Amino acid sequence: MGGGQVNWTGTRVTVAGLGVSGVPAARVLRGLGARVTVVNDGDDERSRQQAAELEALGVTVRLGDGATLPESTELVVTTPGWQPDKPLFRAAAEAGVPVWGDVELAWRLRGPDAAPWLAVTGTNGKTTTVRMLAAILEAAGLRTAAVGNIGVSVLDAVLAEQREDAEPYDVLAVELSSYQLHWAPSLRAHSATVLNLAPDHLDWHGSMEAYAADKGRIYRGNTIACVYNAADKATEELVRAADVEEGCRAIGFTLGPPAPSQLGVVDGILVDRAFVADRQKQAQELAEVSDVNPPVPHNIANALAAAALARAYGVEPRAVRDGLRAFRPEPHRIARVAEIGGVTYIDDSKATNTHAAEASLTAYDSVVWIAGGLAKGATFDELVAAASGRLRGAVLMGADRALIREALTRHAPDVPVAELGRTDTGAMAAAVREAAALARPGDTVLLAPACASMDMFVNYGKRGEAFAEAVRELGAGHGGQGR
Repeated sequence: MGGGQVNWTGTRVTVAGLGVSGVPAARVLRGLGARVTVVNDGDDERSRQQAAELEALGVTVRLGDGATLPESTELVVTTPGWQPDKPLFRAAAEAGVPVWGDVELAWRLRGPDAAPWLAVTGTNGKTTTVRMLAAILEAAGLRTAAVGNIGVSVLDAVLAEQREDAEPYDVLAVELSSYQLHWAPSLRAHSATVLNLAPDHLDWHGSMEAYAADKGRIYRGNTIACVYNAADKATEELVRAADVEEGCRAIGFTLGPPAPSQLGVVDGILVDRAFVADRQKQAQELAEVSDVNPPVPHNIANALAAAALARAYGVEPRAVRDGLRAFRPEPHRIARVAEIGGVTYIDDSKATNTHAAEASLTAYDSVVWIAGGLAKGATFDELVAAASGRLRGAVLMGADRALIREALTRHAPDVPVAELGRTDTGAMAAAVREAAALARPGDTVLLAPACASMDMFVNYGKRGEAFAEAVRELGAGHGGQGR
């Protein structure tokens, strides 16, 4: 089944799941003339509302029944979260019915003059890097958008290009999750990066090997550059294994001085030794480390990856600098909330796994760490061992806090620990008070939970908001010293 030239009229398509991806896919396919049935596991109020909107367009919706493949289905289009071992997909495989993700559908629907994609994946840092990349591209005067797993449907962006009155994009900055890549066999990016690899979503993929393989799909068919993290050899191995277009280059990024065909840092300057005339002798200055917001190590790495993709597209150095200066991070990503009594309070609620928490802890010298939540099968020994020398204290909360406490006992037995068993709405305020009691002037109280939030909060954003509110209350109690 091909791309934008296909006559979709009458094609029987089953869309697996509603939500951010499923609803646009169903709407678009129905608009193309397909006979669309949506199946969805949930039958809650939000699902019923979405179902009513789609049914008004002529889409059939089956709520609470996501296991059965509708009769005569010719194509399944799935939302990213549905695991590959779902009965629906097994039935599709047995019937010889192809399964696409929403990204695959978007790629197939692209027109002949569609904007190329600069694609980003990785265990952590995807959204920040994509937004940095979009800011750099905009600073270069290019029409672009940050789309994909970032919350803006890539399908909507692709179709927006095809409207008669639309001004076409020059290039798209696309965030892709491992889920999306699993179901995107035809995707071929202009250039792409895997920022880092650490165990995550293993319940979905089944193994670290399968997870890494799905991340590596982003490099397949790249035409200009495969950008990898020189400090994470697994990303370089994915580049080595990738089947790319002839002439596509491997481009590394590093927090140290760059080798030829790398971007890196020299004396507080981001420099490029990849996209210069003489890679052996030349180094092009791009920006200062202080232009990166915030200038902590893992965020500098994100900036270098974004710069590499932009340079691969031909962006001039000045635009890299201007774009990084214009970039503003999303909430709950190493966000400074206040300074109270000489102690800085940082919200990194987005650090929902151990890899992200380690990067956050590494950014500060003396930390009172607020951690815990749903571990999702993670272990914490490596994280605690690496961070032990930085820990002033720890405050643990959430369903799997005992796992972190055990790791602290093994690897940082001298670090004082406060453990909270409560899960009510006042739990975060109690955690902040405990952290403040452990902290000393010059310390950082860091919310970097290393766990998912759903045991106590709707999402990591609500967790971060609760932290910030608790810090503000603490500041008010100190006579408004918070700044």
